[in-house]
Amino acid sequence: QVQLVESGGGLVQAGDSLRLSCAASGRTFGDYRMGWFRQALGKDREFVAAITRSGIRRYADSVKGRFTISRDNAKNTVYLQMDSLSPEDTAVYSCAAKRDYGLSMRAIDYDYWGQGTEVTVSS
Repeated sequence: QVQLVESGGGLVQAGDSLRLSCAASGRTFGDYRMGWFRQALGKDREFVAAITRSGIRRYADSVKGRFTISRDNAKNTVYLQMDSLSPEDTAVYSCAAKRDYGLSMRAIDYDYWGQGTEVTVSS
């Protein structure tokens, strides 16, 4: 089992950058595929980015070219670098994990979730 704790959210202006972090407990972080999801007020949760155990990445079309997911297995941490933020990126961002190969854009394919960190982008 793994516990996930996100950090790095906040209030920024359009065009600014933020880096979210998701710290995982346990000794087998490298065995987990990781994902970032977000949920805006009144909307369904949506996929943002995912990374495999070996570092292969996938992004939602809405963030491609602006967001970068990465992982540091030595630090048990996955990151989401967010550049050129817009008000449409305002949401609670959560990281997710599953001990498995490959990657998935579906929330149902992840077993563990963090509590989320709030990102607000003002225009």
